[in-house]
Amino acid sequence: MYFARHKIFFITLLIISLTSTSAQQTVRKIVVQRDTLNIYQEMLNDRSDDLMENHPADDIYNNIWTADRLNPYKIPIDSLPDSVYVDCSGYVVPVPGVITSNFGPRRYRYHYGTDIKLNTGDSVRNSFDGKIRIIDYEARGYGHYIVVRHDNGLESVYAHLSKVLVNLDQVVKAGEVIALGGNTGRSTGPHLHYEIRYLGNAIDPASIVNFHTKEPHKNIYLITKKKSFYYQRAVKAQQAARYYTVRKGDNLGKIAARHGTSVNTLCRLNGIKSSHTIRPGQKLRVR
Repeated sequence: MYFARHKIFFITLLIISLTSTSAQQTVRKIVVQRDTLNIYQEMLNDRSDDLMENHPADDIYNNIWTADRLNPYKIPIDSLPDSVYVDCSGYVVPVPGVITSNFGPRRYRYHYGTDIKLNTGDSVRNSFDGKIRIIDYEARGYGHYIVVRHDNGLESVYAHLSKVLVNLDQVVKAGEVIALGGNTGRSTGPHLHYEIRYLGNAIDPASIVNFHTKEPHKNIYLITKKKSFYYQRAVKAQQAARYYTVRKGDNLGKIAARHGTSVNTLCRLNGIKSSHTIRPGQKLRVR
């Protein structure tokens, strides 16, 4: 066996046999305990390795396949492996446009993807080999969107589409045109909202892809809790945030007293100075 020749302690193979009334089915999981880049690369290149006959995604997602929810896994960051290597070779950028909005915080919510400029009707291409898991529509969100589960264990989201060109459960190759770009859903202009996720948790696409060169930074990407999911603390703080709509006669002192805080805190949370003039209808973060 492959690992008998390459220090078996790097990866433990757990084989669980499940018996059904019709036949016996073997479900295999790969649990990465300790790993090195060289060992992982050799696994990818060795096509005789029986562990690589099935896609890595089959083991990572434990046969969970549903078109109902973007994140049906609900796996906390703390429950993820400390580090996971993902094969990003063969990546294809979905559209060649410029970035109009990056992954990161917005005023009242977090932006979990990268927005790329396009014209309505432009081709949108699939990034890695995989299979179409979701085709759906959200009037107040993604608009027409597609979710692809990739063979390397990642999933990608393509949103605000004008037309979908693939079918549910369809196998697609990297670079294959899967949709036409558009301006559907919660969108202020034609663009592609593009996400990359691992077990339902978003990863900044720019940490994987250089959108200027249209290529991945590295063929083997290392997912770590600290670097890949650094934003989780900011998301929790944003979810706990509370806002107040300014009324006639309000000032910073009155608002601070009403919400049990200080003027200095209000200024820090809203990026303003104590001399700043507030107006009725304006929203201020108070917590």
